[in-house]
Amino acid sequence: MEPDVPGHSLSMEATETEIKTEQAREETPLEAFASICSVLVIGLFALTFIFQNFEIPSSSMEKTLLVGDHVLVDRTTLAPPTAWAPFVYYRNVRRGDIIVFFKPGEPDLYLVKRVIGIPGDRVHLRNGVVYLNGQPQHEPQAAMPDYGNYFPYRDDFPAVPPSQSGDVTPTWAAELPNYIQGEDLVVPPGRYFAMGDNRTVSLDGRYWGFVPRANIVGRPLFVYWSFIQPDNQYEKEGIGDKISFYLHVIIHFFDQTRWRRTLHPVS
Repeated sequence: MEPDVPGHSLSMEATETEIKTEQAREETPLEAFASICSVLVIGLFALTFIFQNFEIPSSSMEKTLLVGDHVLVDRTTLAPPTAWAPFVYYRNVRRGDIIVFFKPGEPDLYLVKRVIGIPGDRVHLRNGVVYLNGQPQHEPQAAMPDYGNYFPYRDDFPAVPPSQSGDVTPTWAAELPNYIQGEDLVVPPGRYFAMGDNRTVSLDGRYWGFVPRANIVGRPLFVYWSFIQPDNQYEKEGIGDKISFYLHVIIHFFDQTRWRRTLHPVS
């Protein structure tokens, strides 16, 4: 028979007690609060510097983006490169990019349009067709004017003077002649010419000018939720109107959500 080893049983019991105590220990309120703060900080960082959500309020980008589409916007790819984050992928703005930006002259208003011309490009429209550097562009996503829906300034830009349109901003009306060479609008350095895909209703670069590079926030990646709503919903600023619409969304969430557009890529 093996002799008893003093303290051996006591040591095993102590070890088991420590394990059980560790397993039973609950997270303290301070640790729980710290965990929540960590999640919030990471989430706020991502939503502030990496991604941002936007709602499409008007039909200026139909049929690419519909009224009521909620999109996730990439804020890093088109951002100016920084030395502290060399691992992040950056690139220049390209023709055809859909961009989110601050409207020139209205720094609190976000717009979503498609880049038509980059610095150095020559742009003009004839009967609603875009000519880029002398070549007509095939744009299946763009709405063209039809018979009886022709508007000279909008459809033959910039050949028709802005005085024939009441929607042109005074600043752009004064600056526009400085950028016209022959029949073309020439895009200056550091600026971009952008238009909505729904050309017949879009109040875009034809009416307020170029988009400065510094105004560009990012580019939409995909639609994460789409809900049917009126074209003029964004104009209703009253508290009663907003409460009524929120209740409408709650009641009709399932039957008026455009489920097929969920995760629909934006291009």
